[in-house]
Amino acid sequence: MATISATPGTEPRKRSARLASLPKILILLLAVIVTLGPVAWTVLSSLRPPSESLGGSPISFSHLSFDAYKQAFAQVDMWLLIVNSVLVTGLIALAQMITAGFAGYIFARVPFRGRGVLFGVVLATMMVPMQVTIVPVFMLIRGMGLSDTLWALIIPAIPTAFGTFLMRQYYLTLPPELGEAAAIDGASPWRTFRSIYAPLSTPGLAIVGILAFNAIWNEFFRPLIMEISARNFTLPLGLVSLQGNMGTGSVSVVLAGVIISMIPALLVFVFGQRTLRQGLTTGTVR
Repeated sequence: MATISATPGTEPRKRSARLASLPKILILLLAVIVTLGPVAWTVLSSLRPPSESLGGSPISFSHLSFDAYKQAFAQVDMWLLIVNSVLVTGLIALAQMITAGFAGYIFARVPFRGRGVLFGVVLATMMVPMQVTIVPVFMLIRGMGLSDTLWALIIPAIPTAFGTFLMRQYYLTLPPELGEAAAIDGASPWRTFRSIYAPLSTPGLAIVGILAFNAIWNEFFRPLIMEISARNFTLPLGLVSLQGNMGTGSVSVVLAGVIISMIPALLVFVFGQRTLRQGLTTGTVR
């Protein structure tokens, strides 16, 4: 039985292709080290005994220890911080999905006078830094009697200019013939949205919810301004107390609190990655 010999020159070409891809591999490896290096250092440092947290390398400790995590729960009311963060983040993400869904549909599919100008005004709010509006917002919240409450964090964050823009662009990718057919059948704009466009917009709404969760979960500036009582602190704000007076707290305890705060966001990313990818690639195929 005849054997098929390799084409002359095939092996040198493969070898040269591997050598050509070597710089790309090295660059990607360097990017991975730069990205995951601080995370690995944080995890290892949080597993050091608190008595060894101020000296030596994070990989030179004598044994693995979860004492830092126990002390983190002992020094602050970690469960209360987690509940506050989950409540605030969950309500804001859900509210932004609802408001962005409605606003995006109206700007994309409901014609009215001044629609373009109004949409431009909405986009212009994205250019205004939060530091510029935080004082007027705080005064409004205080006038409503909601200062030092969780509602002070939830209500101002419900409108989302970016979510409105994202959902408007998403609705524009859906076939307009669907809405036209529903209008011919006598469906109102609300019925068209509820029965046709809302079910098709699930991937886009999931993107808004995931991005809102990641942004609000790690938020520190607004809770610092809006909240006074420790019972209303969210997780990023409450973890500051682990640093102790003049920053003399245990490094491993502080980093243990950081790892605890990272877990929910990491879970949302892991389980929402597929939905996020589908939402970004979904087009008129639907």
